[in-house]
Amino acid sequence: MLRENYYCVMKYRYTFSIMNDSAKKPQTTPQTPSGEVDMNTMPLRGGHFWVLIVASLGQFIGQGLSTLVGVIIPMIEIMAHPELSASAQGILGCSALCGRTLGTVLFGKIVTRCGDLFVARICPLLMVAASILAYLYHPVWLLCICLFIMGLSVGGEYSIDSDYISEIMPRRWKFFMVGVAKSTAALGSVVVAALCYWMIHGWSDASRWPELFFILTAIAGVIWLMRLHFTEAPGWLMARGHKAEAEAAVKYFLGKDVFMPSTDDNTLQQSSGRLSMWQFVKNNARKLVFTSMPWACEGLGVYGIGIFIPILIMSLGLDSVAVTATPLARIINSVELTILISVFMAVGFVLGLLLVRSRYHVSMQSRGFIGSAIGLSVLLVATLLKMPTWIAIVGFVLFEVFLNAGPHLITFILPSQVYPVIDRPMGVGISAAVGKFGAVAGAFLVPVILKWWGSIGVVTITIVVMIIGAIITAKIGPTVLPKSETEPDVTLGSKHA
Repeated sequence: MLRENYYCVMKYRYTFSIMNDSAKKPQTTPQTPSGEVDMNTMPLRGGHFWVLIVASLGQFIGQGLSTLVGVIIPMIEIMAHPELSASAQGILGCSALCGRTLGTVLFGKIVTRCGDLFVARICPLLMVAASILAYLYHPVWLLCICLFIMGLSVGGEYSIDSDYISEIMPRRWKFFMVGVAKSTAALGSVVVAALCYWMIHGWSDASRWPELFFILTAIAGVIWLMRLHFTEAPGWLMARGHKAEAEAAVKYFLGKDVFMPSTDDNTLQQSSGRLSMWQFVKNNARKLVFTSMPWACEGLGVYGIGIFIPILIMSLGLDSVAVTATPLARIINSVELTILISVFMAVGFVLGLLLVRSRYHVSMQSRGFIGSAIGLSVLLVATLLKMPTWIAIVGFVLFEVFLNAGPHLITFILPSQVYPVIDRPMGVGISAAVGKFGAVAGAFLVPVILKWWGSIGVVTITIVVMIIGAIITAKIGPTVLPKSETEPDVTLGSKHA
């Protein structure tokens, strides 16, 4: 798998190879004698934002899917399967994440053979088909399969979004725009939660829960329509030797006056000297612990807690409905609070993006973990001491802000800074695999822990995991990524490219 992914990572390695002096240069528009503009140094145009929007929709629908799963699970338990066990809820919660993990690998291989455009168009159709099937037939086992297929679609989206963005953006904007694309995940959570609330607000019972899948059907349909007028990624075309088509793709996206500069690329030839998996792990143990373990800790917070926010809200008693209220009324209120909390996910991403170019990334991640733990501690104390509900909600909000401003954003960045280009595919691959394992484990275990030890147990264990992430980051981070290598304005991977 890592060997197959090496091609993809190396093809786009210049995404993370922006030199410090380039970041500090004023934005100009150098032109050739014929009046053409270099795509690497040009200012932003409308085409850049169009590519950003269309490519980012994969992150949007991916987080939206997680939010939708968190809404339908309690509704399934109420109306369709009151006998639904904690482990069954966990399987429902992690099915899409398992599909996403496989989809990233599977579609990553398909991209190398068929191109980014093919995957960009097939993934939304896969989501449409699975969501309609989930609406028509919904025994638990089939629902798990449908969620798995939807996760495959999201995994495919994740394998192409940064490709398009990194290839089209000017050099000084590549890293920031990839971060912006990732932050649209929070927007997807807000929009899907709001649409769920709008739909279920007028229902008299929860039996219509399959209709919520039409939200994903509609979003995926819009994504597919937007990509009908897209073209192939220039980097894929160039890597296949289709230089004329690559140049035409650049002009299609950015304008007829833009040209794609040619580069000499001998880096791929270095792949023959790479270490075996065992040798790599042995030689890079500290780096792997630093880049993978915090990613797994972050996965518990983002997906373990994130998917089950509505259930946790009800379990913690944060919903503001009467004791005699119907289960559906409690779900509606929990979704309303989910919208509020999701908004602060977006706030956290915005804060992270504002700081990421000027702050030491190790400190951002460790402080993000600590802030997340503090937020959950406020939530825990407020719940135990039966303090006003708004205090507990503030704790939940602080958790989301710090988690998304720090670990959720930075764990994606650090592996590409820590490993040199020749080792980056294997290093990033192992780190991402461990991170995804943490997400899947969190999504499965949260309902199980909820059954055994209640919401207090879930919050307490998550606090411990956040602290572990902070300790690993703070203790090992400076030894493998010294602060001198990430001075302000030095962007992703510049010292190791």
